[in-house]
Amino acid sequence: MRDKFYITTPIYYVNDNPHIGHAYTTLACDVMARFKRLDGYDVLFLTGTDEHGQKVEKAAREAGTDPAAFCDQVSENFRTLASEWNFSNDQFIRTTEQRHIRSVQALWRRLEEAGEIYLGTYDGWYAIRDEAFYTEDELGVDDAGRKVAPSGAPVEWVKEPSYFFRLSAWQDRLLKLYEDRPDFILPEVRRNEVVSFVSGGLNDLSISRTGFTWGIPVPGDPRHVMYVWIDALTNYITAAGYPDETGESFTSWWPALHMVGKDILRFHAVYWPAFLMAAGIDVPSRIFAHGWWTSEGRKISKSLGNVIVPSEIVARYGLDQVRYTLMREVNFGNDGDFSHRGAVLRCNHDLANDYGNLAQRVLKMIARNCEGKVPSPGTFHEQDRELVVQGRGLVDRLRQHVDVQAFQLMLRDIWDVIGAANRYIDAEAPWKLKAADPQRMETVLYCTAELIRVLALLTQPFMPQSSARLLDQLAIPGDRRDFASIGEEHRLRPGCPLPEPEGVFPRLAGNES
Repeated sequence: MRDKFYITTPIYYVNDNPHIGHAYTTLACDVMARFKRLDGYDVLFLTGTDEHGQKVEKAAREAGTDPAAFCDQVSENFRTLASEWNFSNDQFIRTTEQRHIRSVQALWRRLEEAGEIYLGTYDGWYAIRDEAFYTEDELGVDDAGRKVAPSGAPVEWVKEPSYFFRLSAWQDRLLKLYEDRPDFILPEVRRNEVVSFVSGGLNDLSISRTGFTWGIPVPGDPRHVMYVWIDALTNYITAAGYPDETGESFTSWWPALHMVGKDILRFHAVYWPAFLMAAGIDVPSRIFAHGWWTSEGRKISKSLGNVIVPSEIVARYGLDQVRYTLMREVNFGNDGDFSHRGAVLRCNHDLANDYGNLAQRVLKMIARNCEGKVPSPGTFHEQDRELVVQGRGLVDRLRQHVDVQAFQLMLRDIWDVIGAANRYIDAEAPWKLKAADPQRMETVLYCTAELIRVLALLTQPFMPQSSARLLDQLAIPGDRRDFASIGEEHRLRPGCPLPEPEGVFPRLAGNES
């Protein structure tokens, strides 16, 4: 039986259209999911939409429609994003699905039976935009002198009956979780933020509302709808098969690795594990919080007109080029800046010049000098063996990086090998060997083509379409494209006919200065 791997994006709130942040989180999950599948794992990759809450109800009213119709429309935009970006998610969940409503209500009953929920009155500050409650000492003041949340969202004073989760009772157990599992929250700077927050003391959490109706009714008290975060977070176990905890699906897949933006870390790293521990369910395997993007050095906002629309940058640069740029440009976990100059540089320097030129000059020399067939190598020199071994050993380093979500380091190591291959070609100069030593020419071209095969296998998680085109040009069959095929036994077969080579990474016009 193959090992299981379960990874999730946050489910995206349907009050707006997809933006670069949504694409970035899902892309990171897609890279991990593809890598693990290629490495022999059974993978469950989940994304979807969060469709309940006061914010959705308000957005639907402003759009002149009812919440259900509004959610149908906007949720479809996120499905379109997944299709346009070639994401390989296995499930797309919506919190309005009956399976999810059943799951959330089952979790509520479990918490209630455990004595973790009680009825009281909520009296405090609430930010509709954040769907979050804030204490007085967390609030700031905007330029107009109005109280605002740490995010800058306006807050309103709310006083209404509410069910509460006994979060205050979980402070010590949460801190012990963070201590016992130091990699439960990554990167470390985010873990430290969470530990600091929890160490400062926790208040019980309001988990129901009566001021609006667009939500999942509280079991036994339909005057209340569930607070959107207990609803939304439960999607991760819904997709795994909850509340059937003994079924093969849930026991096989749970727990999951959660990828989230740093703005929603508290909900995932504090509230969610507390809910799960209180219900007697395993906590996630990890919560990784990545940073935010700016555009050309400025905060992204509609008012500045610098919103990065995912479909527009794909149309401008190409899908795999954008996927590569976003994963290479910044250490995953840090904030990053998207610039059009930087994107052109990445596409032209890294892809067209380094990787694309390596593949094309080798394949063209094979087509021209080896009758379009895989060359027949002679005796390997030390530098030949070193190059091939360096390529085949790359997968072990990538495994170490992917398991801590170090995507930039994965690409850095791949490009180190691409650089070594380009230097090898320059040093061996096979174009000069055609007349002087044709056997040596074939050896050099064989070694480099074999390395390109390995590189094309390993770049599949980041650039699946481009890598597939390279593998096609090497005549690699579809059942020999996983990481188990990297080794010597699956090397290129001398004499195998190859198709006519064609460029994979075109140069882009634009300012590179």
